[in-house]
Amino acid sequence: MSRDIKIILLNNRGKSEMNMLVCIKQVPDTTEIKINPETNTLIRDGVPSIVNPFDAYALECAARVKDKNPDSKIVVISMGPEQAKVALKECLSVGGDKAFLVTDRKFGGSDTLATSYILSQAIAKLEETEGKFDLIFCGKQAIDGDTAQVGPEIAEQKDYPQVTYAFEVFAEEEGKVKVKKEVEDGFEMLELPTPAVITVTKPDYEPRYATIKTKMAANKAKIDNLTSEDFEVDATQAGLKGSPTKVKKTFTPPVKSGGIVIKEETNEDSAKKLYEMLADKNII
Repeated sequence: MSRDIKIILLNNRGKSEMNMLVCIKQVPDTTEIKINPETNTLIRDGVPSIVNPFDAYALECAARVKDKNPDSKIVVISMGPEQAKVALKECLSVGGDKAFLVTDRKFGGSDTLATSYILSQAIAKLEETEGKFDLIFCGKQAIDGDTAQVGPEIAEQKDYPQVTYAFEVFAEEEGKVKVKKEVEDGFEMLELPTPAVITVTKPDYEPRYATIKTKMAANKAKIDNLTSEDFEVDATQAGLKGSPTKVKKTFTPPVKSGGIVIKEETNEDSAKKLYEMLADKNII
């Protein structure tokens, strides 16, 4: 679809607006991952962190929908420790209107299934005050886990239609959106009803930068916490107890040594040399 086509956005309230939720995660900004040997979970305290890059693309995707429809609203939510508010404030500086942190010691150690359950319950609670969300955006995956499961699992928990690997989103008519989806051999254009869940891959543009004005406003913004006392959570489906995924072992891969370069006078001589070396090692 050409990007210069005029897009008119209507939701089921009959107005040019869309109520959007973006789920983001704060992830370690380092290759030096630290693991708790007792729980086999990441130790995040004291580790420099950033907004998960794919979640930043999801926020930018939502912001571009809002650019065409200024009356739209973007709510950002994250699940994690108190320090995740830094990431949420960064999101407020580049398109988010409001932000909430889902945090509770009872949620610690949650795998993707438990996380999606907790987030879906928190979303239901938020909709009581923020209104029904037309679209829920997630990054396609988090760079610290690479599972690509939370977004689709939220869709399952909410019983919403979903599109993964979204490249662009076009909200064109009442109760429907069109999504340009990246596939192996190109793109597909899909249409689905709202509410829906969309997970976003890396597009051909970068997320917008914050301005001094938006940074100052974000730093002053209040971010409310949502805990197990604020919304209903089944303890058997949250935290380590509610996580069927169990990490049995963690380890650092051994450093690979440099390879051997075989460079004889001709390609045939190089092939013969390689054969001899492999034969000496009883590989062939």
